[in-house]
Amino acid sequence: MSKTAITPTREQDYPQWYQEVVKAADLAEASDVRGCMIIKPQGYAIWENMQSNLDARFKALGHMNAYFPLLIPLSYMEQEAKHVEGFAKECAVVTHTRLEANDEGGLSPASPLEEPYIIRPTSETIIGKSFAKWIQSHRDLPLKLNQWANVMRWEMRTRIFLRTSEFLWQEGHTAHATAAEAQEETMQMLDVYAQFSEEMAAIPVIKGEKTPEERFPGAEHTYTIEAMMQDKKALQSGTSHFLGQGFSKSFGIEFADKEGKLQLAWTTSWGMTTRMIGGVIMVHSDDDGLICPPRLAPQHIVIIPIIRKAEETEAIMTYCETLATNLRGQNFHGAPLRVLLDTRDMNGGEKTWEHIKKGVPIRLEVGPRDMANNSVFMGRRDLGIKEKQGIAKDEFTEQAVTLLDEIQVNLYKRAKSFMQDNTQTITNLDKFQKLFAGDAAPGFVQCHCDESADYIKLIKPLKATARCILLDDTVTGTCIFTGKETTRQVIFAKAY
Repeated sequence: MSKTAITPTREQDYPQWYQEVVKAADLAEASDVRGCMIIKPQGYAIWENMQSNLDARFKALGHMNAYFPLLIPLSYMEQEAKHVEGFAKECAVVTHTRLEANDEGGLSPASPLEEPYIIRPTSETIIGKSFAKWIQSHRDLPLKLNQWANVMRWEMRTRIFLRTSEFLWQEGHTAHATAAEAQEETMQMLDVYAQFSEEMAAIPVIKGEKTPEERFPGAEHTYTIEAMMQDKKALQSGTSHFLGQGFSKSFGIEFADKEGKLQLAWTTSWGMTTRMIGGVIMVHSDDDGLICPPRLAPQHIVIIPIIRKAEETEAIMTYCETLATNLRGQNFHGAPLRVLLDTRDMNGGEKTWEHIKKGVPIRLEVGPRDMANNSVFMGRRDLGIKEKQGIAKDEFTEQAVTLLDEIQVNLYKRAKSFMQDNTQTITNLDKFQKLFAGDAAPGFVQCHCDESADYIKLIKPLKATARCILLDDTVTGTCIFTGKETTRQVIFAKAY
């Protein structure tokens, strides 16, 4: 068996492999606070690259950033019954304002609050209160805001990036004069998430609507992008919610229309989280560590000087510094190339393995022979670690941006092919049960499913979930659960 950087391998133990990739790539680690994570600089750099790209997309569509309090009065949550019911078991509650020394020499909560606060699991309620104050006339609409923030959902079973008690995200909130405008906004943001996932994260997705049991609490419709991981499980990667007028009724979000009559606003919300970093890991990485798409990578290129004699140091370092400067002067999708010159006093082989595990898209090794030939020794992370080649320094400098784009496209095509190869359409219940009977995930299973189908008790023991209803499907078929004719098709999968 060939040497790998990560043990166990994906085939041996996929969940543990995932944890080991996170550790080896130095992305994050568990916190002493139960269920929470510390995002380390390498992991946070990926989030920053996600954030800057998404933020530009939002602002191009007229959204503005704002910030709302972390603490939400309990009474706000109680005003929207479906909403509080959906989040009740996940809420963390603040009940006191300070600590006092106790008789045992420790500290105890003191000064109870008159009204408890909820640490935000999401911000529809507190933003709804503000919208009610800010919106008076049809001239105030549409109101389109976005918030970059952290949220707290008291999860029982956690996994770094994929499901933690505290995580980072953006949450968009908009208000509109008509249902049609709000629905258009909802679908537009779903498209933004799909485009971001495919263009930046190189992750192909399926767009669809969540079934009623999977709908966001208080929403009329929830739309999702679903991605397939290498273990064939689904990952919900972004959601967009048409909230209708429910929150407007609860919080009094009203406006005077052109005739002066009071109308309830139509609202939306939508979000994407640090969970996407987990998706990048599980879609692209291999048994040697992280593979990061260039457009999200903390570094695009790492230059590793290979110095075996002290007298070689100055010449090789000058050669590498000139190369790094020339590369940093180039533009890659709106920003300078991110180039790391690794000058640490370490063995070159150790450095190489570290950067392989961290998923740097291109590695350049420069030793005395390369310098003498005015060349570099290049390794691409999307190819096998043995796939390395010598290339003239000037030729590489000219091709660097093109090579990074090739890596990005290659990763997307590979993931797209995997998803297509592991998506199947079935026409009977027996096949469904056989596919989901074992512990292994069968991938995406597509079938006709009438809206009256009561399948929850059947699929729960199989650990199958309805991921989404396909959009705009007009093909008629027979529901595998009821036997009724329907055009409604649903994707089922085992999921994170």
